[in-house]
Amino acid sequence: MKKLITVILALALLTLALTGCGAEETPAPSAPDAPAIRTDVRLGLLAGPTGVGAAKLLDDNAAGDTANNYIHTVFNAPDEVTAKIISGELDIAAVPTNLAAVLYKKTEGKVKLAAINTLGVLYVLTAQGTTVSSVADLKGKTVYSSGQGAVPEYVLNFILDANGVRDDVEVVYEAEHDAVIADLASGKAQIAVLPEPKVTAALTQAEGLSVALDLAEEWDKAAALNGDGDSVLSMGCVVVSSSFAEQNKPALNAFLSEYAASIAYMSDAANLDSAAALCETYGIIPKAAVAKKALPNCGLTFISGAEMKTQIAAFYQILFDYNPASVGGTLPDEDFYYSK
Repeated sequence: MKKLITVILALALLTLALTGCGAEETPAPSAPDAPAIRTDVRLGLLAGPTGVGAAKLLDDNAAGDTANNYIHTVFNAPDEVTAKIISGELDIAAVPTNLAAVLYKKTEGKVKLAAINTLGVLYVLTAQGTTVSSVADLKGKTVYSSGQGAVPEYVLNFILDANGVRDDVEVVYEAEHDAVIADLASGKAQIAVLPEPKVTAALTQAEGLSVALDLAEEWDKAAALNGDGDSVLSMGCVVVSSSFAEQNKPALNAFLSEYAASIAYMSDAANLDSAAALCETYGIIPKAAVAKKALPNCGLTFISGAEMKTQIAAFYQILFDYNPASVGGTLPDEDFYYSK
């Protein structure tokens, strides 16, 4: 009996030793950008193109497949996001590009620009019987738009100026995108400027409308004419709390990697049906059918680091030249730009 007990104990100790060795030899793999600890990240998104790129990230997060734990909120208006950023209730947020610069000034450097996520998205629509094939064709016409005192106004002015027709175009500004759509539907407006997904909504609600000009393309032409070739029509971006960036750099870098992958997924035509469904699921675009039509024209992109700084700095300079208040009164300095 004593011999039997001795053998059992020896086998038990051998099994335990082998189990321990096995554990040491097979460490869990980790992603290059993954933080050591899964960090809670309070993420703010705007409904519409600025928030679209994150839809796949939110779905991966719901499945537990992300490096961080994203606690997200979708907002309908930029001022709602602004209040949460200023109060410190958000760590990362997707916002209009000029708002990022304004927040940097307003918070005295408490936010940084992490990436550009949206290009373009502004289009000229025309009613049936109205032909516009170039910016020059707007001469003598009345154009309805929204976004007075914001990026859409400065974009339109820049393009009209470069083409020498600004003084010959009357622009009527409405308070909301939906008011512009109503003007088109009623026949009050024959020409209008709208962003996606409101372009798709207008084409659905009013018969006979067509897309006449892509203002991202017209911006590039105008920038080339003015010698501003580095500038691109940067409409949306991601900002991060400076304190979060300093204290949670691995988590922030992991977010940027996962966010870039999410944008790549959302902008891939092969994923159009599932991407559109995700937009509806997470309340970024109300209906998947609208999202499916709008997504190809949402200008999704991911630009960070030195390339981001070069492109956005030239863009900010143009906005500043039109109205310094549009970027917070002064151009952002070097500390504004986040780099891995």
